[in-house]
Amino acid sequence: MPKPEHVVIIGAGIIGAASAYQLVRAGVQVTLIEPGRPGDEQASSYGNAGWLSSHSVLPPASPGIWMQVPKWLADPLGPLAVRWKYFPRALPWLIRYLSAAWTYPQVERTAQGLRSLLRDAPILHKQMASEAGVPELIEQRGLLHAFLSREEFEKDARAWAIRKKEGVQWQELDAQALQALEPDLDPRYTFGVLVPETGSCRNPGAYTAALIRYVQSKGATLIHTHATGFRIEAGRLKAVLTKQGEILCDRAVIAAGARAKALALAAGDAVSLETERGYHAVINNPEFSPRMPTMFADCKVIVNAMEQGLRVAGQVEIAATDDTPDWRRAEILRDHLLSLYPGLPRDLPTERIKLWMGRRPSTPDGLPCIGEARGSRDIIHAYGHGHVGLVGSARTGRLVAQLAQGLPPEIPLKPFSPQRFQ
Repeated sequence: MPKPEHVVIIGAGIIGAASAYQLVRAGVQVTLIEPGRPGDEQASSYGNAGWLSSHSVLPPASPGIWMQVPKWLADPLGPLAVRWKYFPRALPWLIRYLSAAWTYPQVERTAQGLRSLLRDAPILHKQMASEAGVPELIEQRGLLHAFLSREEFEKDARAWAIRKKEGVQWQELDAQALQALEPDLDPRYTFGVLVPETGSCRNPGAYTAALIRYVQSKGATLIHTHATGFRIEAGRLKAVLTKQGEILCDRAVIAAGARAKALALAAGDAVSLETERGYHAVINNPEFSPRMPTMFADCKVIVNAMEQGLRVAGQVEIAATDDTPDWRRAEILRDHLLSLYPGLPRDLPTERIKLWMGRRPSTPDGLPCIGEARGSRDIIHAYGHGHVGLVGSARTGRLVAQLAQGLPPEIPLKPFSPQRFQ
């Protein structure tokens, strides 16, 4: 396959930005299609927890989780909920979600695939951020998991054993060591796990925007419109169709996140993709900042000190893409944050708290779609990263550039095949 002359990337979130970064560095002409401003609040890339968690190799489901389905439906404010009116449409995805992790051998196969995608991610992101002029946004201090007790950690021993099998190493902290590391943490947490290889991003939205500015400085074009499909003739891509007309090109990348499903179908692939809503709450000008980005095992939230303030993120809600947010879910996150760090005042004025909701593009097995389309090898899928969009974007961008140039991908792509759902 000859080197492309012009690649159109549909989507300027973190996946599209990383793909454009690699392609312009390879000397390829790039056009990005994005209706909004890259990195702004409408983008999922803006609001994630900022974790560069190269150890996030487990699928979202686990063996036996099917027993929780009645609870998901009964509790609209639980950590994972499905809106009743959307349940019939989500049911095929939910069945695949449960069956994808029915046994531990399945979980281990997923972990192998994800580890290949996420390995060394903080290093790759540091390189990109430095080149884009924002090295301060990427930190490599490790990530912390906080548990109420060692016994709570040991209940999840099978999951940590799978991580260990994939080369993840960690340090265990007793109550004294945990309090020394995080003196402002509520003392009910008496056990911690620190994963040194990991990192974090202090402002994912600004990082995405900086990458887009960088590729524009190298000649890439950003067009604010919606892509609607493709013109394919005899299996070869001729143009991307948009609301402003055709854009002629010889390669295209679908990096449209939660809105990629219709474009994938236009490229010949029926993928299993759902809108998995995530929420966050931010306290600006906090009285203190935790030293380490931390995940709390009991309430399933992540806390990270960012440029905008102290962010707590979490919650999973399966609902229609354009359905209205349920801000009670973000308020629950705020309440969790106040409970986790007793030094935060309980009477925070509303102007110091910002709530947000975004749309994760999620596959049922937790593996993104990366690979060539059935309808034309000239179209490349790159979406569906779910909870690992930020951390997985660095290598995904490299893979996209390799596929677009006809080069062998640096990792096996079979686990990420867009055709695996058919």
